[in-house]
Amino acid sequence: MNLTRLQNFRICVSKAYRLHHATQICRGLSSLSHVDPIIRDFTGKMAETRPTICVSPDRIRVLQQPIQFLDTLIDMINRANDRVFISSLYIGSKETRLMTALEHALSSKPNLQVYLHLDLNRSTRPGPSSTASIVLPLLRQFPGRVHVSCFRSPHLRGLMAKVIPPRYNEGWGTWHAKVYGVDNEVMISGANLNKSYFTDRQDRYLHFRESPTLAQYCFDFLKVVSPYTFKLLPAPPTCSHSPHSYQKENYFLSWQNETHPHEIHSAVRDALVEFRSSRVKPDDTSSDEDVLIFPLVQGGQFGIRDEEQAFQLLFQQIVTPKNPSLSRPLLDLTSGYFSLYKPYQNMILSASNMDCRIVAASPQANGFYGSAGLSGRIPEGYTLFEQRFIRAVRHAGRLWKTMSKSPVGGQGVLLSEWSKSGWTYHAKGIWLSPDSKSPPILTLFGSTNLNARSAHLDTELSFLMVLPTEVGEGGDPSSSKAVISLRRALAEEIANIRRNTVDWQGWRRKVRKTTKGFVWLLKGML
Repeated sequence: MNLTRLQNFRICVSKAYRLHHATQICRGLSSLSHVDPIIRDFTGKMAETRPTICVSPDRIRVLQQPIQFLDTLIDMINRANDRVFISSLYIGSKETRLMTALEHALSSKPNLQVYLHLDLNRSTRPGPSSTASIVLPLLRQFPGRVHVSCFRSPHLRGLMAKVIPPRYNEGWGTWHAKVYGVDNEVMISGANLNKSYFTDRQDRYLHFRESPTLAQYCFDFLKVVSPYTFKLLPAPPTCSHSPHSYQKENYFLSWQNETHPHEIHSAVRDALVEFRSSRVKPDDTSSDEDVLIFPLVQGGQFGIRDEEQAFQLLFQQIVTPKNPSLSRPLLDLTSGYFSLYKPYQNMILSASNMDCRIVAASPQANGFYGSAGLSGRIPEGYTLFEQRFIRAVRHAGRLWKTMSKSPVGGQGVLLSEWSKSGWTYHAKGIWLSPDSKSPPILTLFGSTNLNARSAHLDTELSFLMVLPTEVGEGGDPSSSKAVISLRRALAEEIANIRRNTVDWQGWRRKVRKTTKGFVWLLKGML
């Protein structure tokens, strides 16, 4: 009885704490009068329940090219004084510039700490080119200063975990968050750390300098999940270790948690829920010129669905605007692996007062094109998903119709494919504009591919950014100029992607029955 009372008391305190801080957010933010009416209520509701980070627009840079991604990351590491924190699926075997930069930074700055958060299955593939083997020299050379956490999805367990080959075990879920930070700056992308992502694989990259709140949020997010990961070590620790730890090739994977690694679902969920609640606090320095950033954690296997909830809230407002005379919003959406999550598909098809342009990778621009074995069928599998999507668009009466007076060329839902000789495509996210003539007022960026796999299997971290449309009387002219510049940079980001698109050609492509069977077997893993 006493235990029950204690638990009820804790629940009441937790609810009161969240309500108190949610109220503080509404007071800390302005009236939102400078947020476009289309998303004003949405923004207010997000601020009531989600972490809300304010960033000055002049501290945000939208990068366009892969080489900028690498150069910026190297510059950041060279500037680091206290910490480098990197979250990625893996590090490629030929990233000498990156590894050299980390080694030099550690050597020249004795107080620097490096934190790497990676996916275990992808980073421990057999052979000397694995990510684990690549980072071992840093672990040996700088003991106690390099910390490597390897997250293993608990979805793959039991007999399946033993029989699934290394190349395919990622199908049951990966650590997919992409965060590249040092000290008080951070770069958010969907890109991994591999040569192609630095040269000829198109993605998105947003760099935030002098943004301590955002950088600390990202660092704290990694710290929250870290206890539920394997620690990569050069050798077994001298002290006793968990029976779930194991030796692999020339390194050791140490499990340091009492919970079985296959049974961490509820523990991770509770940790993320507590983290999300504790981060809900106002920013007293916010102004009308700031952009608002809402972090979205999507961990379907842990019951964390921030992205889905944000999408539902956003589309509810788009579909039923308070002012019916508002112009038609334009939604640009892209994913390198386009198999749009069914609830998102239904939202888009139901939003008859909104136009939507979608960019998917052509088969040749898919990273699996030409792969050996079953993975070579993956581009054909995405063609099947696209064909099904277009049939649904047609059935809903939303096929793109050419409108000569429209600056974007039409109304409805348009599917295009990205194709550039010698390049692959990995960009993902959305941009929302109040109409076809205006630059974006909202963008979603980060790791999510917006498909069923991102919703249910992978652990994703994305960010939704809301931009003011104007600065009121008495506002800072330089800040107003920075807002305009940032919105134009996002518009250019869309334009840069669309320059390499052609009309969707999937209706001409034949999908073999064996590929259809392959897709059916994998279900939501693609």
